[in-house]
Amino acid sequence: MQITDIKTFLIHPGRAKNLCFVKIETDEGIYGWGECYTQSDRDLQITAHIDQIRRYLIGRDPTNIKHFMQMAFDDFAGRRGAMDYYCAISGLEHAMWDIAGKAYGAPVHKLIGGACRDKIRVYANGWSGGNPTPDALAERASEVIEAGFTALKFDPIPGPWRTYVSKDVERAAVENVRAVREAVGPDVDILVEMHRRLAPMHAVRIAHDIEQFRPFWYEEPVLAENIPALASVRQKINIPVVTGEELYTKFEFREVFEKQAADILNPDVCNVGGILELKEIAAMAEPYFVVISPHNFNSTTVGLAATIQVSAAIPNFLITEYFVNLEELGKDIAKTPFEVRDGYIQLPDAPGLGIDLDEERLAAYPYKPFPARSPAQYWEEGP
Repeated sequence: MQITDIKTFLIHPGRAKNLCFVKIETDEGIYGWGECYTQSDRDLQITAHIDQIRRYLIGRDPTNIKHFMQMAFDDFAGRRGAMDYYCAISGLEHAMWDIAGKAYGAPVHKLIGGACRDKIRVYANGWSGGNPTPDALAERASEVIEAGFTALKFDPIPGPWRTYVSKDVERAAVENVRAVREAVGPDVDILVEMHRRLAPMHAVRIAHDIEQFRPFWYEEPVLAENIPALASVRQKINIPVVTGEELYTKFEFREVFEKQAADILNPDVCNVGGILELKEIAAMAEPYFVVISPHNFNSTTVGLAATIQVSAAIPNFLITEYFVNLEELGKDIAKTPFEVRDGYIQLPDAPGLGIDLDEERLAAYPYKPFPARSPAQYWEEGP
């Protein structure tokens, strides 16, 4: 079996960011789907990478996945990684696993060690709607729980992302966490997201003030590039610390383990290097008693499918992410969409990733460029 073609699909779901899917076709008629992580204004760069990597893939056996990933890093990337490269290569890797599973007649988790569980717990994200008031947050949180989720995540800090914030911003963050806890009760898990935005002093103060509300975790209180600073924050607070969504491959996670900087890791299968790379990071985490909660700011289709396959196969899985504001799109473009029941998704048993996309429906969501931002807008939104 040989790869004959690679196609990319950039679509806009009507909200949030453009999404990037990749399809690999073979001479035996078997095809595979992958999904690449994107950020607003960083999507065409990823498809450009795939267009260039294409010549390294045509004519290859798609089941020799590890060899291709190493060759791409050595020869295409020149052993220089970056977010856009890892996003592109992750989606291609998913598609190769999807093909392998279909060729061997088995779900991907069977090919990477087999399942440790038959259903995957998910938490809701994408429900908070920006910077609402505490009352609005409470109302929306209640709606999420009524929809059947048992865990939800949100960023409680108002305003633009800034390293140094005022006491008013700190107090607003605490009030938002309080409002959500009171709305959902003591048994629902609330996951607090800080988006790498704060200096350690602010992160520590906010953490101390919200400990009384028993957050499930405290995600990315500071930039992951400064692992000693992250470790320092972890030592000063009593909430489990999460990091990982902006780290790529096992090499960038090494120092997190060595410095004991986090309790939970959230690598994203759509940018960390793919399915096998995420599994290997999880294996590295086991001796350090660190659990894995994959990040998944992707669609509720292919990216989620790849996440589910890895999550099933690792013993130290905790919970994974599910964007409720992308659920409607997922149900439209997927031929067999996933369903969340009582906060869980059942592990699929179909060969490959267990999901297929409808190309005609993808075409109904054309790519949408983001508007320009002038210097005047930046200053108006600044501190």
